[in-house]
Amino acid sequence: MESILVAEFDTSRAAELAVEHVVQECGVQRTDVVQPMGADNTSGDRPALADVKVKPKPGEKLGGPIEVSVDFHGDDPKRVADALKSVGAKAVRMK
Repeated sequence: MESILVAEFDTSRAAELAVEHVVQECGVQRTDVVQPMGADNTSGDRPALADVKVKPKPGEKLGGPIEVSVDFHGDDPKRVADALKSVGAKAVRMK
């Protein structure tokens, strides 16, 4: 069964970590995990520790969560959702 799970993260670090967890722990292909780019995607709600002392680049904003989408082709979307939550997803929804 195919499902698309969308998770929201406060920091870019948490979003990147989520991608690795889903790929390594759940066996999802890396090409099925997307961090959308574009005007609506931000750098998160707060800086990650590595970003705290770095001045934001022009055009970067801390104005909302970072979304990670997982195109899941298995029969256990709860396992993927749990992996996303374990690294800090503040919300996970089915699309």
